[in-house]
Amino acid sequence: MLIKTNVLHQLPKILQGTEIMKSRDYQMVLQVILQQLDEGVHVVDPEGNSVIYNKAMAQLEKMDRKDVLRKPFAEVFRNMKAENSTLLQALEYGKSTWRQEQTYLNKDGREITTVNTTVPVLDGERVLAAVEIAKNITDIQRMSDTILELRKEIDDPRRSKQKRIQKYNFSNLLGQNRDFLETLSLARKAARSPASCIIYGETGTGKELIAQSIHFDSDRKDKPFLAQNCAAVPASLLEGILFGTAKGGFTGAVDRAGLFEQADEGTLLLDEINSMPLELQGKLLRVLQENYIRRVGGTRDIPLDVRIIATINEPAEELLASGRLRKDLYYRIAVIQLHIPPLRNRRDDIILLAEKFAEKYNKKYGKQVWMLSQGAEEKLLSYDYPGNVRELENIIMSAMSMMDPEEHVLQDEDLIINRRKALPAQDVFTLGAGGLEEYLDRIEREMIENALVTSGGNISRAADSLRIKRQTLQHKIKKYR
Repeated sequence: MLIKTNVLHQLPKILQGTEIMKSRDYQMVLQVILQQLDEGVHVVDPEGNSVIYNKAMAQLEKMDRKDVLRKPFAEVFRNMKAENSTLLQALEYGKSTWRQEQTYLNKDGREITTVNTTVPVLDGERVLAAVEIAKNITDIQRMSDTILELRKEIDDPRRSKQKRIQKYNFSNLLGQNRDFLETLSLARKAARSPASCIIYGETGTGKELIAQSIHFDSDRKDKPFLAQNCAAVPASLLEGILFGTAKGGFTGAVDRAGLFEQADEGTLLLDEINSMPLELQGKLLRVLQENYIRRVGGTRDIPLDVRIIATINEPAEELLASGRLRKDLYYRIAVIQLHIPPLRNRRDDIILLAEKFAEKYNKKYGKQVWMLSQGAEEKLLSYDYPGNVRELENIIMSAMSMMDPEEHVLQDEDLIINRRKALPAQDVFTLGAGGLEEYLDRIEREMIENALVTSGGNISRAADSLRIKRQTLQHKIKKYR
């Protein structure tokens, strides 16, 4: 059972109803609610003794509830100074703190990072209690630190022998479609310009490949190219990842360069920039206007020379109209605008790309596929590819992985293409002439096709997702070929 976070914010008001708190039934209901929450809840009374400490908080802090309840907070958490504890600050000064990152040590000395909301429970000016609601982000924080360190190592010129990121350039971009070639022409011109750029394209069209090609064909090619998916990181961490953190700026903060500093004199790709919180979009705009950043919690301005390339996977006019993308930020970045057409509008490129992918997976899988049959080509050309070039590659990869070493022609039956469409409600259980057996076979085949597409053609992963043995799946694949 999940309890929405907005319910948690009502806890102080609930706790203020002292006449209700005397009700044994109400206390039992409150205890059940608190124990079911995913967020940690910690409540201390006016003397600083812990009166509520739910299961989630105990798991978060790796503590036993009996070691915390009815004991002084300062005694249990000796490693935390009173001035650094949002809970004690709320109790002593009636101070509220909303969504503040906090790093501290539990009784075993284990470092824990949380995002806390802490509020006092007030009766007039008298503080009755302090309530803390905490979300554990320790693993996420460590992950972000690791990512930043790895990126720093990858792009450190002193580590020349270390594996670097995959470099793409315009020679890797294949196509003969007129609209696609026009986009490439504009992208090549963009490479000769220092101006910021925004790339629009549906998921899987190759936006990052275009961005890398622009960078590695520019005067900045020998400088860092870094990319950050703005939708892949919690909003509370993204600011620190981009701008870095300053030691002493907030509890647990360390001196750490963000992506802007690491990409100095190079290019920073902000993927799905429309997923960035609006407040952070405003801070990004200021950086682009003033050409310097200030680390989170820092006081020093750091001048930078970073080229920004941003991507969006929805039309700009829709994002601007809905308010998900700031107009001033968009017009500041969109000095150069590129649009990558979806694969369904590049029919003349489908076979060209399929043959290139077949060549790629010949090498990877040790196969000797020489050509696509006419049936395979017709099947590929008849599909709309909602996942675009990435989906086409997955289809070819899946087919190649299943072919025997002695097969040299990729046939239409080798291609697993997800063509499932939602049926009208009244037709869901309509049987054809083949009866129940045929209907069940059709459902089974669709489930297998979907599992193989999702797993990228990996038989073991597909079998696991279907909860059947690998050998059973192989037998069924041969059955439906």
